[in-house]
Amino acid sequence: MNTTTSSFQAPRILVFDSGVGGLSVAREIQQRLPQNPLVYASDNAFFPYGTKGEAELITRVDQVIGELLLRYPADILVIACNTASTLTLPHLRSKLSLPIVGVVPAIKPAALMSKTGVIGLLATPATVARPYTHELIREYATDCQVISLGSSELVQIAEQKLRGETIDVNAISKIAQELMRDDQAEKMDVLVLACTHFPLLRDELAQHLPAQLKLIDSGAAIARRVEFLLADAAEPPAGYIPEHLAVFTKHTAAAEQLAPALTRFGIHQQAYLNI
Repeated sequence: MNTTTSSFQAPRILVFDSGVGGLSVAREIQQRLPQNPLVYASDNAFFPYGTKGEAELITRVDQVIGELLLRYPADILVIACNTASTLTLPHLRSKLSLPIVGVVPAIKPAALMSKTGVIGLLATPATVARPYTHELIREYATDCQVISLGSSELVQIAEQKLRGETIDVNAISKIAQELMRDDQAEKMDVLVLACTHFPLLRDELAQHLPAQLKLIDSGAAIARRVEFLLADAAEPPAGYIPEHLAVFTKHTAAAEQLAPALTRFGIHQQAYLNI
């Protein structure tokens, strides 16, 4: 490797989530920006976020992000967690000078895409109940009927899938059936996967939902935003290979079991902060 290649450092992207659902976002970013090193950080010590109090979460995310940026300085921060995004973005932006990209449920594109005016929202119970989500619906989907369903179980199933464990297909089927129980469900033509874990189960969900139902998420939009914010970065020299890293806040057997899945995302190193 020549000196130019070895000394070059493309902008580093820090992708943060409570678990490993944000890997669905990391994958979209990697496809669009393959030259950028990526640190995927999972706050598995505090997982899941959806069951925690708001003040508690704001304090926790502030602490973990601060520690991560000290150890792994980044050029851009992606909060790849709907719960954390809806709660902590204003606080983080007031404290940090680097660009921050959050996850917003894809309600606006779903409303624009729908031909029937009936769209679905599949998220965690916390995201379904949050005023932020209701405001998005009021602002962008006034002319639509929104069928909402909150599921914490799907988050756990997505984590199990990534660890290579056998997942409960019947549980996925029951969740799909519950969504389709609504009186207007047959007219639903777009379903928003409003938790970053859920795209990891896209195929399994699609098997139990009507074939004409389009499943959309925010991953591609986030990747486009990151690309836009890093547009002025220098092009890497020929032969430059970025290094990707996964960081967990707790060393557990479950985190170690993720190694094969992380490899599929081009992440070959794991580190632990234990906070």
